Order: sequence, then C-alpha cells, then structure tokens
Amino acid sequence: MNRPGQPLVLKPNYSLLGVLAAIGLILFFIFQILPGTSMQSTEQQTAKVISKEEAYQAAVQYAESELGLNDKILFEDVLVTYQSRSELYGYLANQKLLEQYDKEFEQQYPYDVYRVRLPDQDSGGYLNVDIHMNTAKPVSYIRELPDSDYTTNELVPESEGRAALLRLSEGGISLEDKVSLAVPVLSELGYDVSTLELETTEADPGLVYADHSKELGESTLKLHFTFENDDIRSFEPEFSVPAEHTAYVAKETSRANLMTLAGYGLFTLLLGVLAIVYSVLTRAYTSFKRGIWLSILYFLFSMIGTINLLPTFQAEGYSTLMLVILFGIQTLFTLAMTALVYFSLVAGNGLWRKDGYNLWGRAKEPGYGHYVLHSMYSGYLWAFILLGLQSVIFFVLEKGLGVWSTTDASQSPYNMVYPWLMPILAWMAGIGEEAVYRLFGIRIFKKMVRSTVLAAMITSLIWAFGHTLYPIYPVITRPIELTIIGLVFSFIMIKYGFVTAVFSHVIFNSILMGISLLAMQDAINVAAGVFWMVLPAIVGYVIYRFHSGTKKEKPIFTAPHPEESQ
Repeated sequence: MNRPGQPLVLKPNYSLLGVLAAIGLILFFIFQILPGTSMQSTEQQTAKVISKEEAYQAAVQYAESELGLNDKILFEDVLVTYQSRSELYGYLANQKLLEQYDKEFEQQYPYDVYRVRLPDQDSGGYLNVDIHMNTAKPVSYIRELPDSDYTTNELVPESEGRAALLRLSEGGISLEDKVSLAVPVLSELGYDVSTLELETTEADPGLVYADHSKELGESTLKLHFTFENDDIRSFEPEFSVPAEHTAYVAKETSRANLMTLAGYGLFTLLLGVLAIVYSVLTRAYTSFKRGIWLSILYFLFSMIGTINLLPTFQAEGYSTLMLVILFGIQTLFTLAMTALVYFSLVAGNGLWRKDGYNLWGRAKEPGYGHYVLHSMYSGYLWAFILLGLQSVIFFVLEKGLGVWSTTDASQSPYNMVYPWLMPILAWMAGIGEEAVYRLFGIRIFKKMVRSTVLAAMITSLIWAFGHTLYPIYPVITRPIELTIIGLVFSFIMIKYGFVTAVFSHVIFNSILMGISLLAMQDAINVAAGVFWMVLPAIVGYVIYRFHSGTKKEKPIFTAPHPEESQ
C-alpha cells in the first residue's frame, strides 16, 4: 500500500495472479460459455436472430395479407422491440423443462419475440404483430385503438371488478358472436376446434380455448382472444403458467423490493450524507478538484445508458410528454447519484490520506504512469479470477438452492437504440460503485466498527442488495454472490489501490456485456463486443504513455503513517 508523499509503486505477483486468472478463465468457459456444460442461469441464445428490419418486413406482409392493413408503412415509422414471456420461461427453467419445450413447442409458440408496432392510419392507432426472432414467423397480434377502454381497464386491479370492466370494454358482444369470430381464425391456423376446450363463460371477458394435446408439466397451451368494436382485438397463443409459480415470483419480487429499498436505498442515502460531511472534515487532506472528471464521466455514461433504453419506454405506449417527464426525473436522479459519487471520491480520498494511506494516486505524483499500467494489467487478471469465482458461486447455488433465472426484456440489448453502446454502463458501474462502496464506504464504516474486514462486509452487503431486482430466484441468490464478489473487490482496492479496483470492475462487467453483444452475431455488435473488452487496456496504455515522464509534484500535506490494522 502506498503512502502519501512517496512515489507510486505497484508490484503485483504476476506469476500467482496469472495462474489464478488462467484457472478462472477455464472455469468461466466451462460453466458459462460452453453449450454442453453452461448453467441455465447463464445460457445465451445461440440460434441466429433475424434483424429488426426482417421482423418489420414479415410483420407488414402478415398485416397486409391477413389483417387487412393497406397503409404503406416505412421502416422508419415502425417500432420494433424485444418482448419476452418471462413468467413462462421462468417456470420452464425452474422445472428443468426448457430443453423439452424448445424441441417440441418453441418454433410455434416462442417465449421470445420481436413486437413490431405498425401505425394504423384508418383507426389512428397501432397494430402490434409478434414475430419469431429466429424464423420470422408471425405468432400473435394486438390492435391498439386510440382511447381504447380495453387498454385502460386492463390496468384496473382484480379486486376492483377488472373482469367486469373488461367485459364492458367489449361493447356487449355475446359469447356466441365471439366464437363465430374466433373459429375461422383457429381453423385457418390449423386447429381442430372440436378438440379444443372453451374455458370462457358468458360473464368472462375475451375468449380462451385450451388445447390439452399440447401440455408440458403443469402448463397447457391457451389460445387467447380479446374483442373490441365487434371485432377481434387480439389473438395470442401461449402456454399457461401455474398459479403457484406466479405467486412464488410475486412473493420473491416483494422481498427483492424490500431489500433494495431498505438494504440498499436507505444505507446508500446515509453514505451520501456522510460523504458530504467528511469531504468537509477532511479537506486538509484532499481537494474538491479531485473526482470532478470521474464524476462527469459517470453522469455522461449513465445518461447515455438511459437514453439508449428509449425503445423500452416507447414500447410501454408512453406519450411524448410522458417520455420527457420520465427522462427529466431520471436526469434529476442521475444528478443526485453523481453528487454522491463526487463527494465519495473527495471524502474517501481524504479519509485514507488522513490515516496515512494513498489508495488513489494523483496524476502528477511520481510513478503514476507505470502505476496505472500495472493497475490495468492487474485489473485484467483479477477480472478473470472473478469470472471464475462467479461461475463457481453460481454452480454451488444452483445445486444447493435450486437457483433459476428468467428473461428481462427491459435490460436486453435488443431493446436499445444502439446495442453496441451497452457496455458503457460497465464504466459507469466501475467508477461509481467503487467510489461509493469501496473507496469511501469501507473507510467510513471502519471508523464505526473498528474492523476493515467487517467494514468491507457491510459495504459489500449494501452494494449486493442493490442488485436484487434481477430476475434470478430465489432473490437471495444475488446478495450471496455479490457479497462474496464485493469482498474480493474490497481486497483488491486495499491491496492494490482504487485504480486497480476500478479497472477490475470495469473489465469484469465489460467482458460479461461484451459476450452479450457477441451472442447477437451481427458484425457491428461482434466488433463492438471485442472493442469494449480491450478498451480498458487501451485506456490504461494511453494514460501510461501520457504520464510516463511525470515529475514529482510537491505534496499538499504531511500526515503520520500509522501501521495498517485490521
């Protein structure tokens, strides 16, 4: 560990780290990459995915030939988003039925689709056509009429008479009329209506047929129709999800919300207040100029990541005004988080230097260029080690707790304006989280609990609770995994410094996000995935070249050098 006023030095044991990194990469490839051995929780789609333009072409052709849409629609006027039946995927994953479903039913009833929203000039609304992401086959559709009562009443809770309101939205159409509209559609699609079970009664909204010839576990194919203006509003075939599974997910989601709000939100707010206080109390040992550029980068990376998710918000049907309001709120939140990161950098630097440790060297200190270069080398090796460690943790938890995961369309690169920009969030997380929960968090909690190990455990738990809303079940899985990962990041920072910890974090995330881009299989995203993986090396080398001849800067303070204690 470096001391203030002394040249910056970093001399890792590359032989040991190299061996551990090689082992980590081998474990990572075995458990998370190779198709024959990868775990369900880390599987990537391997089939070739069609482009959004191909999905648009398939949707337009289907809408013109089958749904009577005659408007000339340009690709620029169409919204194409990735949609997923995450409850079904989760049930199949939990029951180890995914492989069987993929063999028997996925081609006709996919859980992942492109939803193509086509403008309908005749009605003033939209026609949504769901397209299979691999075969370009249309699988379902929904009409969105302007000011539709049906859409409004879908948001009403069940306890407030939702079914009755939905029934009212259909305009009083009789069950007999619904059947007469639905039967020709089913017959044209090849269903033998005489073998289907009609589950809908006169008092129920919509129309539901069950096809008991297509069942898997406790899931049965259901053919859903809704109606509006005396016509079919939507047709969606999908496998049902048992109520027990749905209730379990709802309960786990409530637990995740509680952990995120109480375990992460409140303690992070506390860290923010303390960071402001201690940035003032330690001003003799730090500078308010420190962290400005990193904070600006954090803000820019965060906002770029938010804007890149625009298709996700558009898919929810928000108006332009509502989108502006939502992005305004997000901007205010990002500014607050940027302030937290900034004051954590200032106060964290001051606290460590006040106690005689230089965990975050200044650019004008002697040895800075080589220090950053070795931090980058060490960051890659530690990232490889962490990838292997994470793989082992997932393997143990999957075998011990029966861990399973499902899809999340809201965070998918397929729902980004530019998927190749997704790994920019790796830099945002690496800078922000290492500043708040490691550089500042560990030292401030050390003052309270008098133990570096216990302080690292507390901050790792807080950080881990901020990741419980990922669709991995049981939700305690990620806190367990990330507490362990967080302790390793804490060790890296204390042993090698803040710069190495940031590089490790950024590289770790960049590799995982880069692999997601590689899985998209098109040239631009494959190239981008490789670029983001090597970008930390480029950044580290450029900083080294720029600062390799730096002369010693006069220290701005003198502080005692107490013995490091645990």
